[in-house]
Amino acid sequence: MNFWEKVTGSDMTIEMKIYEERATKLPADFQAAWETIKANLWPYSDFTGRNLMPILDGVLGLLEETAADGQSIQEVLEDDIKGFCSALVGEEGAKSYRDKWRQQLNNNITKKLGK
Repeated sequence: MNFWEKVTGSDMTIEMKIYEERATKLPADFQAAWETIKANLWPYSDFTGRNLMPILDGVLGLLEETAADGQSIQEVLEDDIKGFCSALVGEEGAKSYRDKWRQQLNNNITKKLGK
């Protein structure tokens, strides 16, 4: 990855297109779970989203393997996609980008007020 790709995020766009292409080969219920997982993981990303790329790759690999083994999505995720995603990012109650920004704003205000 060169500097320009890193700045523009074009490398991530290419990776996401590859992930989406792989996801289209999954059964319909796995594709729906993939979309839900992505929606639940993005709030835990850093500013660029690069920290989620290995996680998304691993999740897609898990979905591909379990679909190939003939397991259902309920056997894999047990209807708790939100809990699955929070476990992937490290812990229950992991800070989302809103929490991080809120904390940063509070710290800046505290500094300005001199406390």
